[in-house]
Amino acid sequence: MAIQFIVNGKPQSVDVPPNMPLLWVLRDTLGMTGTKFGCGMALCGACTVHIEGEPTRSCITPVSSVAGKKVMTIEGLSPDRSHPVQRAWIEVDVPQCGYCQSGQIMSAVALLAKNAKPSDPEIDDAMKGNICRCGTYQRIREAVHRAATLQKASLSDRDATEDALNEQLVEAGGAA
Repeated sequence: MAIQFIVNGKPQSVDVPPNMPLLWVLRDTLGMTGTKFGCGMALCGACTVHIEGEPTRSCITPVSSVAGKKVMTIEGLSPDRSHPVQRAWIEVDVPQCGYCQSGQIMSAVALLAKNAKPSDPEIDDAMKGNICRCGTYQRIREAVHRAATLQKASLSDRDATEDALNEQLVEAGGAA
């Protein structure tokens, strides 16, 4: 029986065993290899994706549990690495080996969606389920702070653009 869900904004239908881990559906069935296999026991965070906006370990999540839900993978953040967290990761030069980074980024995105300006302890708490074998934790924390700044600037730019468009509508006789 086919299981239907939405991945990165696109409807998907997969005919796989219902207990198959979402990780393997994403990687092997749908060809989305950005989500990594680390431990297979939800201990390292390398397989983190968002399900309905919540960071979730895809290695232990049966695909049947996401039927009808929205799943976002690292590939869904942006087509060109323009998401504020991805930009910050690049600017701060976070990755060393890079293996854990997609899971780290997905956890950071979830944190910033709930807390636009997290403190160091809040970052540490939100990221504690993600293990970096290379020990880039200081750079990860720095990148989360940088992403918060980039995200705020992006929102300010968007608000300014909307204000300018609304002003043009009023000047042209439209309604704002």
